Amino acid sequence: MLWDIFCRVIDNHGDLGVCWRLARDLAARGERARLWIDDATALAWMAPLRPNGIEICAWPAGEVDVQPGDVVIEAFGCDLPPAFVALMADRQPVPRWVNLEYLSAEDYVERSHGLASPQFSGPGEGLTKHFFYPGFTPRTGGLLREPGLLDRVATFDGPAWLAERGWAARPGERVVSLFAYANLALPTLLESLAHQPTLLLACPGPLQAQIADGPNLRTVALPYLHQADYDRLLWACDLNFIRGEDSFVRAQWAGKPFVWQIYPQDDDAHHAKLEAFMARANLPDTWRAVWRGWNGLEALPAPLAGLDQATSHAVAWRAQLAAQPDLLSQLLGFLRASS
Repeated sequence: MLWDIFCRVIDNHGDLGVCWRLARDLAARGERARLWIDDATALAWMAPLRPNGIEICAWPAGEVDVQPGDVVIEAFGCDLPPAFVALMADRQPVPRWVNLEYLSAEDYVERSHGLASPQFSGPGEGLTKHFFYPGFTPRTGGLLREPGLLDRVATFDGPAWLAERGWAARPGERVVSLFAYANLALPTLLESLAHQPTLLLACPGPLQAQIADGPNLRTVALPYLHQADYDRLLWACDLNFIRGEDSFVRAQWAGKPFVWQIYPQDDDAHHAKLEAFMARANLPDTWRAVWRGWNGLEALPAPLAGLDQATSHAVAWRAQLAAQPDLLSQLLGFLRASS
């Protein structure tokens, strides 16, 4: 099938990261995808290699002279261009219209997943949009996971990969990755990490310029990494600090302990979302304190407590998630069942 995926880059490129992974997974399974995006500049480093079957299209500014695909993905409620919606309504058979929502562990996701939204007016009158929610339980749409991913993780040689790039750990050093928004808890985190010899690999972002070597702490400022290499970074590290949605999912597939910095919202709605995931995943209490500290809900423990428990939990949690079908497989099944 031909899939049209619409994505707006709000900030930090997380939406684009998710949509590119979806397009790449579609292409790998023999589908075709057009990615409609309002700012494709980040793809230069995020996805320098473009597989066959994916076309990058500029977000339509006016009339559109294309035939809509078989499936239209409205990523994260980005609101499709009205002119494109009108073409969808004229196409026979009409495309399947899916709003791929943000990832959340909150209870409403199970209630809302798969709901239909008939369009009674406007350019899409007569069409039906369905809401598809990623999630962590069998009553949700699951998580993006390309075929063979966990086999590649299991056979990956992290130390060799780091050494090839000049980022090898010294004897006795743990390796930690840092990918984060601005965070006032950074000085405390650096102090906490320095309680034992640590190599800190800092991804580009607002915190990268604020890190420096110190006693028991060696730092490397990383360049922008394409998605496959960022995944390998997560697999190679002993502990990962990640942010947003795309790296959040990839950290869970890495099977390593991680600390999620959730995207901050002005009304602090992200606090409830953070607590919902910690409860859903049944994170150890000591590790929840680290998560709350890194997200500004309480003081960050120094030194970090609960890493051993977090390590065993990460492996068990990944196995629980892997027992569920991946998101694209579920989406394909949903389209077949609701046709």
